[in-house]
Amino acid sequence: MTLLYNIGIGAYSIALKLLASFNVKAKLLQEGRKETQRRLKELRLEGKVVWIHAASLGEFEQGRPIIEKIKEQHPDYKVVLTFFSPSGYEVRKNFDLADHVLYLPADTRRNAKAFIQAVNPEKVFFIKYEFWHHFLRELAKCRVPVYGVSMIFRKEQTFFKSYGGWFRNMLKTFDKLYVQDEMSGNLLAGIGINNYSVAGDTRFDRVRTIAGESKDFELIERFVASSQKVIVAGSTWAPDEDVLINYIQKVNNGVKLIIAPHEIHREHIKQIEDKLNVPFFRYTEGATEPDKARVLIVDTIGMLSSIYKYGQVAYIGGGFGVGIHNTLEAATYGMSVLFGPNYRKFKEARDLIECKGGFSVKDANEFNRQMESLWDEPDTLKAMSANARQYVDSMCGATSLIMAELFDKD
Repeated sequence: MTLLYNIGIGAYSIALKLLASFNVKAKLLQEGRKETQRRLKELRLEGKVVWIHAASLGEFEQGRPIIEKIKEQHPDYKVVLTFFSPSGYEVRKNFDLADHVLYLPADTRRNAKAFIQAVNPEKVFFIKYEFWHHFLRELAKCRVPVYGVSMIFRKEQTFFKSYGGWFRNMLKTFDKLYVQDEMSGNLLAGIGINNYSVAGDTRFDRVRTIAGESKDFELIERFVASSQKVIVAGSTWAPDEDVLINYIQKVNNGVKLIIAPHEIHREHIKQIEDKLNVPFFRYTEGATEPDKARVLIVDTIGMLSSIYKYGQVAYIGGGFGVGIHNTLEAATYGMSVLFGPNYRKFKEARDLIECKGGFSVKDANEFNRQMESLWDEPDTLKAMSANARQYVDSMCGATSLIMAELFDKD
């Protein structure tokens, strides 16, 4: 199996080189890995080092609370942060709490040995789904403890199949697996892996921090001032926007809509505007009388996590495509959370439905009915909002548990 794995890693590297000439992400990854190799040769780290690896931005947000606590409580530690994906590295390559931000080299034995020798970590954290055979083996040989953070397992994964022995051996190299839920723990116990703890998801700690540091926006305050029926739609795609626009143009009951699209390039914003026949404005262009508008289009990045607080209902985009985006940033404000039908891969979405803090809609007609029902039954809306907030509150604490077990004895 190791031979097949090595062939796969080699084939991926060859494909990357071929794609780099005409694919932006492939080029970034190819050049980024070369830059990492150069930087490793010059790397000089003194004292204690923690290495945290995240595949991309979502996993970074799960690792970030740990980085923040390390720097706050143990500033003598150096932090090396690695990414697999350009979409993570390019956004966070200047993250100020990390001493070094690098691409993860291709998972070969030679690369793993060179990387570990250069970084010389005292502790290593792999976030959520990251399992790299050679890195894990070399860390085990060097007796460097490795911890899995916010991991979640499903019975369909290869680890739990009769032929999954080689993959299970990777799990055995972890000193401890901090999993999100009891189901993950039970799956691990079922294959004889008991070095786990049900700690929850560090993302909950992160979204609570984000909400506590939220910014105020005067223009948005003026837009929502005349309404107590505000929908904040975050990370939307065209099918989501069709559902939302269909609704806002059918009702005339004081409802206002804030749309923060996933893509904010000029062409997409223009597509949204062309579909609207109610008063609207773009955030970057402003409005002389924002309170008279029905729709606000947020055509800039970095605001969404603060904007949710201006609404009573959150709609999370992506559910009419490959899957929904971040529901927790909205739920932490105590908002009922809606999303499209493709949500089942996302534990927090399933949890929000189960605790009656959110629900899914299958099409525009169902969305319209559900929204009118919520506005007509304010007690139901209030209860859903409270359930969403309580859910987030109940899930916080994973970061503190991990820090207490792994650092407080240092």
